[in-house]
Amino acid sequence: MTAQTFDGGAEMQAPPFILYLDGEEYAEELRNLAMWVNGLLVPVYGREPRSQAPWCPRWWEHQEAVARLHALWLAWQELTDPASGASGPAVWHRDHLGPAMLELRDPSGPFAGCKAGAHRPKAAPEVDAYDG
Repeated sequence: MTAQTFDGGAEMQAPPFILYLDGEEYAEELRNLAMWVNGLLVPVYGREPRSQAPWCPRWWEHQEAVARLHALWLAWQELTDPASGASGPAVWHRDHLGPAMLELRDPSGPFAGCKAGAHRPKAAPEVDAYDG
């Protein structure tokens, strides 16, 4: 983890990426992520789901979505902090929000086949065991 400086030079550790967590640490981080996704991201940026831009109401059951949304939230925390300067939010929109939402809402993305009230789990591709 890299140290970041916020508020008058007080040093804080950057939070760990959610896929590195497990147990109660993972559950707590997912609760915090859900508050941000459900309380800010979806109401402001969600746009109406449709076949060419799906959204799953149970997004937390899609590991890829959790990873992408967590990365988006980490960037939001960093770039909306006043220490990031006045252009921080614009950088977040350009470099993080747009690309993340395009991947998430892509018709072949993690929510493919999901509809309002109808979550559809995805099967991971088959992977042969490495024998080297």
